[in-house]
Formats: sequence, structure tokens, C-alpha cells
Amino acid sequence: MTVFDMLKMIQIDHQPLTSPVVVMTDPTGKPNAVLTDLLHDVLNKMELFVDLGDAPDADAVIEDLHNFTPLREDVLDEYRKILTQPVSGLNIARRKQLVEIIYDEFV
Repeated sequence: MTVFDMLKMIQIDHQPLTSPVVVMTDPTGKPNAVLTDLLHDVLNKMELFVDLGDAPDADAVIEDLHNFTPLREDVLDEYRKILTQPVSGLNIARRKQLVEIIYDEFV
């Protein structure tokens, strides 16, 4: 399973996840600021330019962003990396009001 798969599956109040409520953590629960910031960035762009419900895979998201934004290829490559990042689980931190996506080792 990948980050993209998680984003497709998880909804809060029947709406897709938004960037302020999702965090990337390692298996011990330690947040990864770099991955979280990258995920927030791609989620913000997706909210504006991509219908996640219509996207069959991460490559379709990247293709839409390529077609509808002036983002450079290196930025799109980083977006592809975070969307295809393997994940091992999900944690709902109710007190923090966060959804923690637990990532596997770096791709």
C-alpha cells in the first residue's frame, strides 16, 4: 500500500483528507517533517487541480498536475515519490486531531 492508496481510502466527514490533518510518521510514531511538508504541498495542489476520486493512480495525479500547473519536473518527481511511498499503517490521533500515515523505509 502507498500514500496514494491511503489518500484514496481515507475520508473525514465524507471529504478527502486535507493537509492540516495529516502527518507522516515512522513506525515508532515520530513525525517526519520533510515528508509531511511534501505531502502537505502535494495535497494543497491536488485540492486545486486534481479530482482524487477520478485519479486511478499516482501517475494520473502527476499527469494532471503536469497538464494544469507550471510545476517543474523535479517538483513533480518529488510529488511522485511521496505519493508512491510505501506505508505500513495508519494511526488516528484523536487528541491531536491528526491522521498519521505510517511510512515504511524510504523509496
